[in-house]
Amino acid sequence: MPDRADAHVLITLADGTDPVAPVPWAVSMLREALAEKGIPVWTDESGPSAAVVRAEVLEGLGPAEAFLIEPGPSAGEVLVRAGGARGLAHGLTELADRVRHSADPVTTIRTAESALRAPAVAVRGVLRAFSSDVLDRPWLCDRDFWKRYLDELALHRINRLHLALGMQYNYSHDDDVRDNYLCFAYPFLLPVPGWEGVGVAGLSQRERAENLAALRFASAEAQRRGVHFQLGLWNHAVRPELVDSPNLRYPVNGLADEEVAEYSAAGLRELLRECPSIDGLTFRVHYEGGVPEAGRAAFWRTVLSGLRDAGRPLDVDLHAKGVDQDLLDAAQATGAHVVVSAKYWAEHQGLPYHQAAVRPLEAARPADGDGLRGITQNTRRFTRYGYGDFLRLDRNHDLLFRVWPGSQRFLLWADPELFAGYGRMSGIAGALGVELCEPLTFRGRKDTGRGATRDLYADPTLRLGTADWRKYSYEYRLWGRLMFDPDSEPESWLRELRTLAGDAAEDLAAALSAAGKVLPLVTVTQTLSASNNFFWPEVFTDLPIARAATSETYGFDLAPPGTWGTVSPLDPELFESADDYAHGLVTRTPSGKYTPDQVATWLDGFATDAEAALARARRLATDASAPGFRRIALDVTIELLLARFFAGKIRAGVGYSLFRETKDPRHLREGLEHYRSGRNALAEIVTVAEGVYAANLAFGDRPTEQGHWRDRLGQIDRDLDELRRELDEAVPPEHPVEVRPAGPGPRPAVTCVPPAGFVRGEPLVVRAEAAPGIELTLRVRHLNQAEAYQDIAMTADREGGFTAEIPPDHTTGAYPIAFFLVARSTAGPDAWIVPGLDKTLANQPYHVVLEQRG
Repeated sequence: MPDRADAHVLITLADGTDPVAPVPWAVSMLREALAEKGIPVWTDESGPSAAVVRAEVLEGLGPAEAFLIEPGPSAGEVLVRAGGARGLAHGLTELADRVRHSADPVTTIRTAESALRAPAVAVRGVLRAFSSDVLDRPWLCDRDFWKRYLDELALHRINRLHLALGMQYNYSHDDDVRDNYLCFAYPFLLPVPGWEGVGVAGLSQRERAENLAALRFASAEAQRRGVHFQLGLWNHAVRPELVDSPNLRYPVNGLADEEVAEYSAAGLRELLRECPSIDGLTFRVHYEGGVPEAGRAAFWRTVLSGLRDAGRPLDVDLHAKGVDQDLLDAAQATGAHVVVSAKYWAEHQGLPYHQAAVRPLEAARPADGDGLRGITQNTRRFTRYGYGDFLRLDRNHDLLFRVWPGSQRFLLWADPELFAGYGRMSGIAGALGVELCEPLTFRGRKDTGRGATRDLYADPTLRLGTADWRKYSYEYRLWGRLMFDPDSEPESWLRELRTLAGDAAEDLAAALSAAGKVLPLVTVTQTLSASNNFFWPEVFTDLPIARAATSETYGFDLAPPGTWGTVSPLDPELFESADDYAHGLVTRTPSGKYTPDQVATWLDGFATDAEAALARARRLATDASAPGFRRIALDVTIELLLARFFAGKIRAGVGYSLFRETKDPRHLREGLEHYRSGRNALAEIVTVAEGVYAANLAFGDRPTEQGHWRDRLGQIDRDLDELRRELDEAVPPEHPVEVRPAGPGPRPAVTCVPPAGFVRGEPLVVRAEAAPGIELTLRVRHLNQAEAYQDIAMTADREGGFTAEIPPDHTTGAYPIAFFLVARSTAGPDAWIVPGLDKTLANQPYHVVLEQRG
């Protein structure tokens, strides 16, 4: 090979390949990566080259984002082939990424190969929210931030950016509104022709012009990289409160309530003219966005009329909460591509499968005449925290999922298994995919950002300023690449960790993987509130166990009586509460659902695995004192300690429920021991985080949205003290009840291959096989969260086969069919779900059957 000084690389586009966006940007990324390694680049055949990259679009190769990398006809030549310009950019930036993390970039280019890759889902997005004038305006107006941040997203095949304005306030829930910057966005961005009297007090014309210029720049830079730019306009309340807010910092003047719709239509029209690279708009159309639900369709028809003269294709994305057919019709009338965006796991991060069922609290209720919020709170209540009834087979809208930021707001979340699961399951029943509310969403919300750093670090050596996204580069890498291809080779994400930590890369990835499962599992199983404003397991506000206490904090979102033992999991079809579990143990009638004990065991396992992997990584790391390594190690440590805390709390809850069920204080005593261990883990977090993270981890003004782990320790201590007193008062029963949980050993095999599809109006036969001594029940409903499940007993034959017939009334509807099996042992009190969750917790635990076509 030539000496390094002569080791030029030739990058060329095949004849007939148009250099349209994002191809020129991708070529520049490859050039930049080579330049960082000191490798000169040719763009014509004028000189000798040690390696040649030839890129071309091939019709018939696959979708536009598909690409492959293969050896060319000559030595040292590599071909990047793609189905379209975006695929070509993916292939070229794949080479750039390999070069950036390579010690021998020329050889890396010469030997590069990649099998044909095509996107598993069409949309792989992130949502970046503006929540604080003091913390967010610096990055909004920073052009270097946008270039580097968008480079990072596009490099990892994230193809949609949603810049959300106005999410920080919920109309009718928030009073004493202060920092309403960009809440009602139009007057903060531009003058609207015909509405010259509308303005924002305290906002200069210069600042308004800077805001518009920032939006125009960000959207154009996204387009240059092939990233769809979605602008979220989440609030249409001119006065974002129902009571007086004397401290409102940016009052909107010159606009009466009855003029808002017409002004907004004009504002939309002007905004799209000024920012030609905006590809779509997201609207929150239920009452929290500032529009009373009585007569809302007329309001939104007027607002959306502002889209009709855009002169280009647009996406109109309606946030799913409370959406009905009238709103869908209003959106369809614009001629735009209509998308409904549903929450994945309420307002939290959960496991990658979709809730088998929403909580009973989300069931539809009769209309009550509430003109402000009656549709969302009552007749369409089941749309609040999942896909609702939006997955009809005959729908004329698309569905997109959104992963809300309630569980994990600032600790690094990066488990390849879970993220691959999102890649496999976010396209359920033809859905488009998913966008992630990125880390630090809502940071500084409700005027809590003053005098603070956005990245939350107290240690100045760990701060990143407006480049806070750099802490989460590994998370973006996993999110984009595994959403694109859930079967990506580990090297595609390990290469970044190799650059950071050398030989410790695999162990660091393993630590992050185990730690990354902790809070999603806690969220799904210990859901004190579906709202991110109250339940925040990362910095957990306690619900006491002792004396069957209730909580004003969580009471509004819990079914009566609202005690720890009766808290419904976010998926009550697969997981059960402590009280239900205890009752099943005592009566020897297990439900088959995953139990709190099982959840605690999983959490303990994740903690053990993360701790061991992190210890190995520290020994092997190139430099364990480097800021990048320290950020990861700190977050993994906190997450594994949270796993131990929650495992202790969960087992204490089981002990208390068994004590209440049997009156036997032995169970309470055992639970207390577990609780003390959990409390010690929480105390260790306080020590670990001291001087590293800020004293106030604020994402809002409620006590549940801010504070520090040290503030939560006293809550746990008070609960422990009360449990000790309750134990001292307890009188053992004369005849203790023997409680024997099912053992953790392997269960008899049950297999069920789902039918390939159903035919409308015909019964659907489900077959399974099981060992002797097993009974099977099929639980079935449509893929519609407004429905309840039905049980169908499966009939056994002599050879171990089982059958059940799903009746024709299930196959005549407009929905796919969802089902799973409950297996029960006839020899003893044991039951379980089939297929259920595997050890990764990243699979779909039920089957979905679509209609057969053709």
